[in-house]
Formats: sequence, C-alpha cells, structure tokens
Amino acid sequence: MKKVIVGLLIFCVVLALPASTQSLADNPRLQSALKLLELWADAQRAYGQIPGASMAVVYDQTLLWGRGFGYSDLQKKIPSTLKTIYSICSISKLFTSVAVLRLRDQGKLRLDDPLEKLLPWFSVKKLFPGFGPTTLKGILTHSSGLPREPDFPYWTGPDFVFPTHEQIVDRLKSQETLYPADLHYQYSNLGMTLAGEIIAQLSGQAYADYVSENILRPLKLADTQPRMPDEHRGGRLATGYSAITREGIRNPLPFFQANGITPAAGFSSTVEDLGRFASWQFRLLEKGGTEILDANTLREMHRVQWLEPDWHTAYGLGFAVWQKDEKTFVGHEGSCPGYRSSLLLQPKEKIAVIFAANASGVDAGKFTEIAYAIVAPAIAEARDPEKAQKPLDPSLQPYIGIYDNQPWGGETAIVYYGDEIAAVDLPTNDPLGEIQKLKRISENTFRRVRKDGDLGEEVIFELGNDGKVTRLKWHSNYQVKIR
Repeated sequence: MKKVIVGLLIFCVVLALPASTQSLADNPRLQSALKLLELWADAQRAYGQIPGASMAVVYDQTLLWGRGFGYSDLQKKIPSTLKTIYSICSISKLFTSVAVLRLRDQGKLRLDDPLEKLLPWFSVKKLFPGFGPTTLKGILTHSSGLPREPDFPYWTGPDFVFPTHEQIVDRLKSQETLYPADLHYQYSNLGMTLAGEIIAQLSGQAYADYVSENILRPLKLADTQPRMPDEHRGGRLATGYSAITREGIRNPLPFFQANGITPAAGFSSTVEDLGRFASWQFRLLEKGGTEILDANTLREMHRVQWLEPDWHTAYGLGFAVWQKDEKTFVGHEGSCPGYRSSLLLQPKEKIAVIFAANASGVDAGKFTEIAYAIVAPAIAEARDPEKAQKPLDPSLQPYIGIYDNQPWGGETAIVYYGDEIAAVDLPTNDPLGEIQKLKRISENTFRRVRKDGDLGEEVIFELGNDGKVTRLKWHSNYQVKIR
C-alpha cells in the first residue's frame, strides 16, 4: 500500500450472494454511492483523529458493503477490519430487551409486573408512593423513575471499575427513585441492569449463559459476547482510546469489564455480527412466525411505547425510535470508555448501517445517519426494475480519486454521480448537501453545475506524460491528485 492510504484498509466483502442480491451489488448507482461513502468515512476518521473504525451496510439478508479504516491498535499498527471486535456498550441493551420479551412470550413475566414481584431483593426507596409501581415496561422504555446509574463511579477514570452483582444489590438499599414511575424519560443503566437480574432470576441461569444459549448462538453471532474478550487483547479486540485532549492527542484507556452492569453495557461485537442481528430482524418481520421471538413481539419492540410531552423523545421496548424525513428508524448507540458505536435500522426498507470506533468523543450516530442518507436512495433505485441504469462511463474513471485541497479544507473527492462526476470537499458533515456536479464539455474539461441547473466555472483536469491525471485546476488554482 502507498503511504498516503496506509490508514485505510480496503477490506472486500467476499460473501456468497444470491443472484438477485448479486445484481443489486453490481448496480452502478449503488457502486458509486458506496464509493462516496467509503471516501467520506475515511476522511472523517482521518481528520477526526479516530484511531480506527469499522462500518457495514446491510440490505435484508446481505452484507452489501463493509470496510475497516485506520488501526485497532495504534502502537502495533493492527488494521481495523470487519472482524475487529469493539465494546458495543449500550447496544447491549437490545440483547437484554430481546431476552426479556422472550421470557414474556413464554408466559414467565408480564411487562406491567412490579419489580418487587420479579426481584424480591429490589429495595430502592420510593419517594412518590402515590404513583404507580416501577415496572419492567418502565425499565425497557426508560420511564421507570429510577436513577440513571447504580451508585458507583464506574464512568470515572482512570481505571473505570464497574461494580459486581453483589455490590449493586447491597447499594440499592441507599438509592431512591428519581421521579414517579411513568412521568419522565430518564435513561437508566440501573434499570437495564435490573432487567438482566430478572432474566437470571426467572430463567434459573446466569444472565450471560441465558443470552448466549438462547440468542447469540441460535443467531450464529460467534463474535458477540456478554463480556470483553480478554483473550483477544492486543489482537482482534480494538484498544480503546480517549477523546482528543487539549494537546490534540488520544491516550490509550485501560481494559475494563462491565461486571454487574453487563446487561446494560457489557457486550462486545463486530459490525459484521451486528449486521447479522439486523438481518434477523428483517427476516422475522417479513416471514412472521417465531425465531427467538414472535414476529409480533419484535414489531411491538419497534413501536413507540413511550413519548415525552415534547413529542421528540421516543422509545420502543429497548429500542430507540426516531423519525427523520418522515421515515421511522430504530436502533441504539453505544458509548463506553474508549469506544463508540451505532446500529441504525430502517425496517420498512430493510436497510441497516453499523459503525464502531475505538475512541471516545466520536459521534457514531452521525456516521450511520449520513451513511444511510448516501446509500438508501441508491438501493431504492437499484431495486427498481424500471430504472435500468447504464454502466458507469469508463472514460470518467481516470478523474475519480482524492485531490489535495489545502489550505481550504483538506481534500476534494471526485466521484461518480449519476451519468457524470461530482466533487465534494472532505471532511464534511453534509456530503450530499455539499456535493457539486460536474458536466463534461470537452475531453478533460468540465463545468460546475449550479443548483438551478446553469453551468458555472470550468474545472480542468491535467495529465502527466504517462497520460494519467496529475491535478485539477479550479478557480485558477491547482489541486494535486494524491490517490
């Protein structure tokens, strides 16, 4: 690899695809969208000084695209890949929620059961006795009235020591409800930790054993575990790094286990495995019946079960639920010391995007939302039999790439866009909003297409003696092609 791309591992997906999906993956519109996504994500990682990251895009039962960027360990220069393992922190709550609903489907509990009925040792002091009880549904919707955390400073460095089951149970006696039940949204790791305790109480198994035997193994999520795999430290398990300091550096953070907080924040996984988790949901919703859960139960989990009076904060059963551009999304984000992750699903379109990074202070949700915005329209067009598309014009290929755009912003990416090419400055938080179409007017000369369709200034690509593009000229200034 050339030095200029040492931070980007191009990890090709080599899954065997069904014929229908194979033609989808070969669609030129989708190919160009995925290339834009790749260039954008790589630049965001590099300019954001994120040590390493992995991303994947799933359509229905197929991993359409996936890449690793940067390094899972900076000192050892271990490249990030689809198989890099990360802490997924609060995405763990989805597995806990699935386990709870599975027990509900089996008649072993009711969502409106008071916690005192399910956990005889539940001893949080109620400050609002005139209101209803703390229920399991309140826990899954984060409206239980419980405080956010068990009474331990495990989010405090430098060691991030998480409490054990015994410590959590003992300290409950000194904790109090924060709000009346079913009055306010309050995200609660304590609540989801107690949900894990209920799973253990009713199943007669340790929480980790129950989830592994009844969810992870049946779904063939071999790289997903209710722990951080110590045996993979320094290898497949990414090393976690801090947020960027005032000095502009990221420091490695200590290894941790979530211990008693595991049901809320202790899982590890890969973007590839989380893609399989998304595919299971699409499959169950389409086919119906039962696979781990009843299909109607999963629909129930995806529906809004709690809505704040501001009409903005919404939650399903374990799943965050939100709307954007009149579409409903479900999923969850994760944030633990040294790691950030995001799982976004659009169930109606059967599209999922997964992102994981080994650093704090990273907006993981922004990565998945922008990736979806780039890819979803292309998938829709590729699936439309009435929108047969011509192959990408091979004569435009020499212009595709990255051009140095210092000091104005970093880089300019030239990508396929429709029947022509387009430019987008990197890094950017709005690649689609800032993309500039270019229309060819002669062999190596293009003009910028304005928003109103008129043509603007010329963009001229210059070639070297070997016939390869060396730089572009825009507004009388030059940008050298760097890859």
